[in-house]
Amino acid sequence: MTPPTTVSLGRAPSQIAGSWEGGLLVFIALLYLAGAIVNPTFFGSTEGLHALLRDTSRVGIIAVGMTFVIVNKDLDLSVGSTYGLIAVVFARLFAPSFLDFGIGATTLVCLLLGAAIGLFNGVLVTLLKVPAFIATLTMLFIGRGFVLALTHGQAIYYSGKAKDAALFFHLGETNVLGFNNQIAIFAIVAAIGAFVLAKTRWGYETFATGGNEQAAVYAGIPANWVRIRAYLISSLSATVAALLAAAQDKGVTPLYGVSWELTVIASVIIGGASILGGRGRVVGSCLGAALVVLIDKVLREGWPITRTVVIDGESIAVGARYTLPAGAVLVFLGLLLVIAVLIEPYLIRRQVLARFWAWLCRRPPPAAMETGGVALEGVQTKGAMAADMALSATGFGKFLARRDALAIILAAALWLTGLALRPDYWWNLSNTFAILLNYTELALITIGLTYVIAAGDIDLSVGAVLALAGSTAAYFLKVLGADPMTAIAMGLVAGMAAGLVNATVTVGFKLPSFIATLGMFYIARGLAAWFVAGQQLTGWTEAYNLIGRKVSDVLLYFGVTLPPGIIRSVTEVVSVQTVWMFFVAVTAGIVLAYTPFGLKVCATGGNQRAAAYAGINTNRIRFLSLMLAALCATMAGLINVAYFRSFNPVAGQFRELDAIASVIIGGGSIFGGHGTMIGSLAGAAVITLIRALLQLNVQGFTMPQHWINVFIGVILIVAVLIDIWVRQANILGTLRARFAKRAPTGAASHG
Repeated sequence: MTPPTTVSLGRAPSQIAGSWEGGLLVFIALLYLAGAIVNPTFFGSTEGLHALLRDTSRVGIIAVGMTFVIVNKDLDLSVGSTYGLIAVVFARLFAPSFLDFGIGATTLVCLLLGAAIGLFNGVLVTLLKVPAFIATLTMLFIGRGFVLALTHGQAIYYSGKAKDAALFFHLGETNVLGFNNQIAIFAIVAAIGAFVLAKTRWGYETFATGGNEQAAVYAGIPANWVRIRAYLISSLSATVAALLAAAQDKGVTPLYGVSWELTVIASVIIGGASILGGRGRVVGSCLGAALVVLIDKVLREGWPITRTVVIDGESIAVGARYTLPAGAVLVFLGLLLVIAVLIEPYLIRRQVLARFWAWLCRRPPPAAMETGGVALEGVQTKGAMAADMALSATGFGKFLARRDALAIILAAALWLTGLALRPDYWWNLSNTFAILLNYTELALITIGLTYVIAAGDIDLSVGAVLALAGSTAAYFLKVLGADPMTAIAMGLVAGMAAGLVNATVTVGFKLPSFIATLGMFYIARGLAAWFVAGQQLTGWTEAYNLIGRKVSDVLLYFGVTLPPGIIRSVTEVVSVQTVWMFFVAVTAGIVLAYTPFGLKVCATGGNQRAAAYAGINTNRIRFLSLMLAALCATMAGLINVAYFRSFNPVAGQFRELDAIASVIIGGGSIFGGHGTMIGSLAGAAVITLIRALLQLNVQGFTMPQHWINVFIGVILIVAVLIDIWVRQANILGTLRARFAKRAPTGAASHG
């Protein structure tokens, strides 16, 4: 009998480092050399190399924790806000002008706060089943709101008191060996993280959970605890980095940690981790951090140039430095994130480099890895119970069974609350329509986002696209002196181009929509600031501003004067943008509710595979939905510029959070398959009324603006939890059924 033959698979790949890390080292060396050639003053000095390693240290420490999260097939968008919040809390506790705590108590509170943030993220994602990007995105906005609220937009310094805790603050300074202590701490954290992930049970459990969570559970691995643990490690890593920043700077500014989540995620992906989960190495993530920080420094430091200055008729050559405009670095980092995520499925999984090397050496090509799969896929909508309740209910119960009933009731209750608190303000017709103007912008964005969420996707870039379209129109009006129609047309081109990129990367390249639109969030925001050089633009023809004015202003512009009466009163309070929003909403609502396209949108979001089997072109549905979201955000941006008669680079900030909350409050499902235009508009009314109530002056008290964003973030989390546990899991119905079963038993035993 012939013994069976076996085929050796060779050595297993190292979990510490490999060829990818070697390639990163070579690329970093070449890029640094290029930096030294174009800017020898900075990169050609030992100070430049030391600054690169020092700044890489903090990003790298956070990247160590993020590696555990991404290998777990999760994501943590809150690390930048956690970094900033911990630094601000440290300053508030330690600074003598505030609470004046000792260094020990301050550090302990910061570590406990960091652990609490990580635990909260982990519980939201695992036990409460909130999608990772929604949970941590909300924490990003909440954390940023706390940072701005606690600092009041001002820097906090404590350099004088720092002398009393020299040992702690020496962590951010240069040691006797000539390098910053942060570099040594980074090396220690990286070594521990690499060993734990590659050689311990924690690491094996992390890889197993990220590779196949269900199989890991069958193997006895506590997958929920593994994922919570990863969020704890990530948050504590951001805490350690924040403490090192506090030790180095001896103060904090409100900009601490802004867009750091982008830098860290790009670092981990460039380092070889898979957004699909199940693969990643700490050493690669650390080298990715070094590469991203180096690219950032090359872009920010610029390169030396010679300018010619004319003084008293004489031309004099002077040395200068060319740097990219405001926002340019953010654009490049956003592009870097999208490119880094595309590297994994199109280079690594297809083994492009190995196949090219095999072709050069005339060897058989290696087998390509499996390229399918969906990153961070959420569960499908479980709406059967809600649908059955709506069909069987009668009378007012039929209304209550609707998914959008909560939003409609809340909107009415909030309006009545405002009327009770300040009837003198709330009952005034002009003030009511002033609130309606604030509602119009959010409602327009919400209309498009309803389609995207119903189709099972998400668009995190709508606020940034609003800013991009507005900045483009303002640039053409102010800088180029274009006419209003040209400015509107170019704003539409810019906004729709952003939507086209979102749709192409999501549908064509099959990236998760939250990753594609997160990249566009930074790209569009950076381009908006780049176009206007980070400055506010104003002062153009009033003809453009008509799309943001009252109807009476438009009539007066064209020489039409109405006689006194009800029609004139209405035109003096109703704006053009409100009329346009109403028209768009009615059209979009009819399409979503009563046409085959709307039914296909909900079918795609409810179960994409089943919809495809039914003959629905799901790619086309998702593509058009993302384009519609960009179109609505673009219209809001064009109107924003006209309404304020100016453009500010912060236009549309936090609008993505408001819009997502509006759709979810209005009955949309974060997992797709549900959404009504009436519900989404009612949800937008809820968000607008909450903001109006919080800003309302009641007996001399007004809620500061930064705290309002914290409240909106909390509302979004609550809305998502209601969607998951009340609408989807029908937890209230389950509790009623249990009590109904117990009631007869208890009555019988009593008898």
